[in-house]
Amino acid sequence: MTVQELPAIPELVSRRDDVRAYYSGRSVLVTGGAGFIGSNLARTLVALGAKVTVLDNLAPNYGGNRFNLGGVELRFIEGDQTDQREMAKLVRDFDSVFNMVGQVSHVDSMEDPLTDLRTNVMTHIGLLEALRKERPDVKVVFAGTRGQYGRTAGLVDESAHIAPIDVNGINKHAGETYHFVYARAYGLRVTSLRLTNTYGPRHTMRTARQGVLAWFVRQALDGQAIRLFDGGEQLRDCNHVSDVVAALLIAMVSPAADGEVFNLGSKKPISLREIAQTIVAQAKSGSVTNVPYPPHLKSIEIGDYVGDYTKAHRVLGWEPAIDLARGMADTVEYYREHREHYWTHEAYP
Repeated sequence: MTVQELPAIPELVSRRDDVRAYYSGRSVLVTGGAGFIGSNLARTLVALGAKVTVLDNLAPNYGGNRFNLGGVELRFIEGDQTDQREMAKLVRDFDSVFNMVGQVSHVDSMEDPLTDLRTNVMTHIGLLEALRKERPDVKVVFAGTRGQYGRTAGLVDESAHIAPIDVNGINKHAGETYHFVYARAYGLRVTSLRLTNTYGPRHTMRTARQGVLAWFVRQALDGQAIRLFDGGEQLRDCNHVSDVVAALLIAMVSPAADGEVFNLGSKKPISLREIAQTIVAQAKSGSVTNVPYPPHLKSIEIGDYVGDYTKAHRVLGWEPAIDLARGMADTVEYYREHREHYWTHEAYP
């Protein structure tokens, strides 16, 4: 294994006999499974011996990419979670559902709030209604976001005030809340992980709107200057997607996670400037420059965010294993090798 390569099964999962035993031979549904986190999760499930079905509508601009699922044996369904008839038939076959559907662009949510509402709320109601009618005994793990908190100060735990500052944060929190309403009313078992700055292979690279860290990687590999707004001193906690997959897998297995929300986070918060410099060092190309903050983006800037993952460590035994340098080396190498499947001719914004 070279420095850039990471194992197909996260180290934390490979050490857990209960997790490996749970997934071996199990039929699992991953919605949004052709996207960034969903595809990495689906591939890991296959490596664990699960029988995986992926549902994705492959909506333009949202990151769904058939290439993400290449080379592994699974069932792929191109479909929409709001199709009640089809969802009712589909969910009968599973007792483990990872609900990874979502639109993550804060800018797009402000420019087209109704589409964001459909993607981040209506799709989840469609899934939950199907489960209510056909499989109310199911366990669902949902992908939430730190954007639900809005602007914060200090270390943020799960009891922090919910005050989203953009439409995306509002709709993501509504989607999460629907899951827990259905859990209380109909007996579904639900866990939500509030993710923060996930990066790694299989992310869409066609636009800056879908993830700032992925866009930094593209700029560096293209030999461009990574543009930092107002110096890039904002603090972030970053997780490599392999660590996020580990948390999702463990949350599904753990009965103690039922009905709970967990923050993910990193061992060391780092500024956007340091992140950009790490990417440039790993790519051996590109540069870092400062630019003024565009007013339409500054209005939805959260400032510093540092998540407290103490609860995830205590209840799930989870902690991040991959530091930024190693994770970015893996990320850069992946896109260097598979560039043609992710790059488009879209102009830099």
